[in-house]
Amino acid sequence: MERPRLLPERSFPAYAYLPGRQPHPVRDPAGHSYQIQPAQVIPSLGSDEFVWGEDLFNHGYYWEAHEAWEGLWHLADKGSTLRALLKGLILLSAAGVKIREGKRAAARRHTGRAAGLLRQLPDQAFSGELGVSPALLADLAEVTADAATLPRTAENGKPEPVFAFFLGRA
Repeated sequence: MERPRLLPERSFPAYAYLPGRQPHPVRDPAGHSYQIQPAQVIPSLGSDEFVWGEDLFNHGYYWEAHEAWEGLWHLADKGSTLRALLKGLILLSAAGVKIREGKRAAARRHTGRAAGLLRQLPDQAFSGELGVSPALLADLAEVTADAATLPRTAENGKPEPVFAFFLGRA
């Protein structure tokens, strides 16, 4: 099944960043986001930046999804359920990077921390925006980290989705 695009009008980066394998996206002059100013964002699940993070995540751009959600996380109210959700998604993105790097222990650590945050959210909170409940997302992420196979060598930073589920509005 082809993975759906949530914001087809936005172009994906030239590569899915993996540390040590491609130029750092923002620090290296050859990076895909070098000297690109971050968009002004509002910490909201309805924002294009949140949906862009989902689109990046769904297509295997885990480092980039992490960056999209981190900007929202910094602006979200401390102690809010939105901030906890964003932190959980950021940790899932980090786990995706670690799975692609073949670092299973680190991936399990990140998914475990993400699952802990997601399971603290109200059962139906964010289900419409995520396409699944936070608790089910936690379960799916942990199963993926436990069962992940060693990654294949990606060509030229080609993204490799490692999670079988999609995020996004139902």
